[in-house]
Amino acid sequence: MSRLEDKLTEMLEPGVEALGFELVGIEFVRAGKHSILRVFIDHENGITVDDCADVSHQASAILDVEDPINTEYNLEVSSPGMDRPLFKEKHYVASIGEVVQLRTRMPVDNRRNFKGKLLACENGNVSIEVDGQQFQLAVANIEKGNVVPTFD
Repeated sequence: MSRLEDKLTEMLEPGVEALGFELVGIEFVRAGKHSILRVFIDHENGITVDDCADVSHQASAILDVEDPINTEYNLEVSSPGMDRPLFKEKHYVASIGEVVQLRTRMPVDNRRNFKGKLLACENGNVSIEVDGQQFQLAVANIEKGNVVPTFD
């Protein structure tokens, strides 16, 4: 996550948790006047449209007061969905055995994109098998991670 995303997480997490939801993570996609702030929330009973609206109102109020983003943006609040984004080490631990797609900040073995089975996550590192080859990646070096949905 970027510094801004870390700051936004720190700012919004207490309000989201006060409503009874987990703040899974935040993405800020810069695109000028069309920038998007995505807030992913979860709950053990799932997420409804009303839940997203409640969190959106809460987040908007906090963002209006704190004003941490100095450009125009649209706020989107949603559940993580089937292609669940992976932000924290605990998200990787929960996804062991799943097929994931990861993009690193810095290349590892001359590559930044990895798609394969997540084998382990411990001590800040993930182990992923890609085409029969294992790679060890630092969670701190992962720029973006998602579960790849599989349909039986």
